[in-house]
Amino acid sequence: MNFDLSPEQRAIQQMVRQFAQEEVAPGAAERDKTGVFPEAIFRDMAELSLLGLPYPEEVGGAGADTLSFALVVEELARACASTALSYAAHISLGCAPLYLFGTKEQQEKWLVPLCQGKFLGSFGLTEPNAGSDAGGTQTVATLQEGQWVINGCKCYITNASYAGAVVATCRTEPKGGSNAISAIIVPTGTEGYTIRNGYDKLGMRASNTCELFFDDVKVPEENLLGERGKGFTQFLQVLDGGRISIAALALGIAQACLDASVKYANERVQFGQSISKFQAISFKLADMATHIELARNQVHKAAWLKDEGRPFAKEAAMAKLFASEIATKAALEAIQIHGGYGYIKEFPVERYLRDAKLCEIGEGTSEIQRIVISRQLGCNALSTEHKKAKKSSCLKCVDKAEKSAV
Repeated sequence: MNFDLSPEQRAIQQMVRQFAQEEVAPGAAERDKTGVFPEAIFRDMAELSLLGLPYPEEVGGAGADTLSFALVVEELARACASTALSYAAHISLGCAPLYLFGTKEQQEKWLVPLCQGKFLGSFGLTEPNAGSDAGGTQTVATLQEGQWVINGCKCYITNASYAGAVVATCRTEPKGGSNAISAIIVPTGTEGYTIRNGYDKLGMRASNTCELFFDDVKVPEENLLGERGKGFTQFLQVLDGGRISIAALALGIAQACLDASVKYANERVQFGQSISKFQAISFKLADMATHIELARNQVHKAAWLKDEGRPFAKEAAMAKLFASEIATKAALEAIQIHGGYGYIKEFPVERYLRDAKLCEIGEGTSEIQRIVISRQLGCNALSTEHKKAKKSSCLKCVDKAEKSAV
């Protein structure tokens, strides 16, 4: 097995690493304090052809692969997790539905300017009563005289304030479970569509996170994305790819924790020597480095599988689960290594902890990832005898759990 990056991948990694450390990192602490979205940084990334990186040139992209995208997210996250989150969401949630399911006309109208960086992409999935149970979507779209009339709300939606449109999941059938959900493109500025950015978040404070409200919002019938009633299947596919980006984001935060901890441990002197010489500290650093390298291998494998056109859902869930939990552990250890200094804002590790925690929640909690992985292992398969027990309430519960797990 060859673990080397290609010359193109390494060039992208080095270019973004330099950009992230010189342009993104210096203002990260201030953006965390103020919550100001880094518009100028995204304009610069558009000029570097990063906002359409893994998509073909014919839709305005740069024609790179998923692994290159993961490398970019990791490098951005090492500098500023908020910037990396908005970038990852733009590519994997904003652009992906249009690329995977959009018509040629929809791609020309929306995907091309997204890849060119004219505006950002946003995906409206989560609702107040439909988080992990995304199949419980309550936003409704009714077809009336050639227009979709949408009513409902969404929460925790990334980039909506800077998006040209949101791809919103809506219930388009009066009856039915997951087969009643469709995806509809709602342009920003449409009458009745309101965006509110008012969350006071623990971390990722400079990433734009919004509530969306739809009050008799009317969009043309042709704004349906993909097939009617296939929205549930579509967003499962989108989330599979998105988990690779969140895993890369968590990996970048974990690496930042290690970088800061090694630097501090070598500089901090106690009992006449740097604390890095004490086994209690050096073993923490060794464990951190080992876990990060394992997470990196899993992220790269999931990205490679996707690029090869092979099944990758299980590996993406594994990467997201492991990398996100490792990021939180690395941040906790980084604070411990810094001691009292780790608990104050003078050093960045307290921010790393606040940022890392979201990676265990967004795009499927750790608990959901374990459901996805165990289902891929066949743990939810029912025995022949159980299938025959049609009156069993357990069968209904299992079926509901499978449909709800995203």
